[in-house]
Amino acid sequence: MSNWRDALVSSSTTLRQTIEAITEGSLQIALVVDSDNKLLGTVTDGDIRKAILAGKDLSIPAAEAMRREPITSAAKTPRAAILKLMREKRIHQMPLLDELGRVVDVLTVDDMIGALQKPNAVLIMAGGLGTRLHPLTQDTPKPMLKVGGKPILETIIQSFVDQGFINFFVSINYKAEIISDYFGDGSKYGVTITYLTEKMRLGTAGGLSLLPKNIHAPVIVMNGDLLTRISVDALLDFHERENAVATMVVREDHYQIPYGVVQVDGTQIIGVEEKPTQRNLVNAGIYVISKLGLENIPNDTFYDMPTHFVKLSADGHRTAAFPLHEYWVDIGRLDELERAQREWPQELQ
Repeated sequence: MSNWRDALVSSSTTLRQTIEAITEGSLQIALVVDSDNKLLGTVTDGDIRKAILAGKDLSIPAAEAMRREPITSAAKTPRAAILKLMREKRIHQMPLLDELGRVVDVLTVDDMIGALQKPNAVLIMAGGLGTRLHPLTQDTPKPMLKVGGKPILETIIQSFVDQGFINFFVSINYKAEIISDYFGDGSKYGVTITYLTEKMRLGTAGGLSLLPKNIHAPVIVMNGDLLTRISVDALLDFHERENAVATMVVREDHYQIPYGVVQVDGTQIIGVEEKPTQRNLVNAGIYVISKLGLENIPNDTFYDMPTHFVKLSADGHRTAAFPLHEYWVDIGRLDELERAQREWPQELQ
């Protein structure tokens, strides 16, 4: 059983430090307690993303983002009753409290029923030319470049496998045989891999037209040149709670203007902001698409995801933005590839 004490934080702990506690722990929750371990609130992945979407800075204390009346259970409650309540409330962690409201344990669904295999298909887009990385990609497709001692695409697939996904589709085009020869049918990873061969470049959404028509669960789509520690469970939960047809993972991007920005009213200077930082939510290249969102994808046509999201919204469908706070790097540029090679842990031999 996990060490629940690693998930304890104080009300003054910053949100950034709280994220670290959640990431480093195995419970995917932080418990905000006082000096006597009395529970004040909880911070989950969803609470953090809600704060980010609200424009909160990660330096705020955990108390500003925590849920003040979390669902808890008495430590003496039978486990079957706890599991029933967790299923009814659709929560994954249950803090157990003593008579004084102090945390004495935390139970997770996986503790009681074990990790479950996911029904969702994963589509990885691995057909790009990687022109910005020439000459590295002259003989090697971009997803097969190595970071941490193995191909990026292998790290992506293994990350999904570790999270319970077993049904993979890989969209291939440029030097396709290098990818298909390396991964085969996926049996060495305990999964199935089906290759979708693009006869022409179809873009980030056009490859969806090659998927079989009998898919019913939402599909996770991811660019094949990304390294991230995203919680796919949290992403799917968010997609379902939002009742979205399509969800786009977004991340906050910062850009500091290197000059003083002048505000004017006509010719009158009314203010000067010195080197302000602009913050924007940008596309992170990871998506969830429900069955309805897989319809009407044009065949044999270059079609990208931003266009698809705009079309879905214009047609009156619900689309949602899932804010990413976990590690993320796009190795499409040489400087980012070199950064990933420095930061990503080396595969143990």
